[in-house]
Amino acid sequence: QVQLVESGGGLVQPGGSLRLSCAASGNIRSISTMGWYRQAPGKQRELVASITSGGNTNYADSVQGRFTISRDNDKNTVYLQQTSLIPEDTAVYYCFVFASTYRSPVVKNYWGQGTQVTVSS
Repeated sequence: QVQLVESGGGLVQPGGSLRLSCAASGNIRSISTMGWYRQAPGKQRELVASITSGGNTNYADSVQGRFTISRDNDKNTVYLQQTSLIPEDTAVYYCFVFASTYRSPVVKNYWGQGTQVTVSS
């Protein structure tokens, strides 16, 4: 089993910055893609950004140029640097990974518990 622990959310004023972190732990054999989704009240969950094990990144159009995703493979951690935040970025942010464990080599999708980001003056 893989556990994901997120941190870094909070309340920030428009134009401000936050850095989200998500650390994976457990009997991890390998991690491929890592990333972040978000869900705002009354809206569907949407993919914000993802990063492959080789470092290839993908961003939603709405965050391109403002958010940067990165990962530390030694720490099994993925980050989301958020800058120039706007009220429309307000949402619960969920990290995800595709990982296999030594107990089960089948790659599975794991989710964090979510961290709230609120952009408001």
